[in-house]
Amino acid sequence: MSDNASWASSPGVRRSMRANRGRDTGPELAVRRELHRRGRRFFVNRRPVATIRRTSDILFPRKKVAVLIDGCFWHGCPVHRTWPKRNSDFWREKIETNIARDIETTRLWEAEGWQVLRFWEHQLIDEIVSTIEARLDE
Repeated sequence: MSDNASWASSPGVRRSMRANRGRDTGPELAVRRELHRRGRRFFVNRRPVATIRRTSDILFPRKKVAVLIDGCFWHGCPVHRTWPKRNSDFWREKIETNIARDIETTRLWEAEGWQVLRFWEHQLIDEIVSTIEARLDE
């Protein structure tokens, strides 16, 4: 897509949005560091189900636990969700599509026997890690 036909409302918005990471975000790295510090080993950015083209942020295959840490903006956090004023139709559709895909992903993985743990980026790292460990230790 050329800059002239961009979805962004300005070149600055386009630069900012293109700089957003799809993986290895700050919250993901913090959770992974704490899990590793506590002796937990896992896979990163891996498909729980090979035939379903979606990846988890953190994966524990032996326990069949998939962890996702969702960004508040991109995944429509009910606490922190905001609707941009510029290109509002585009962004509303984008975020609502992400929410629907998240629900479908959870349903598909659970149907294959996986336990899916979803967290918001604003949750406390110790709270996230303690929840993951409790599930792994069941």
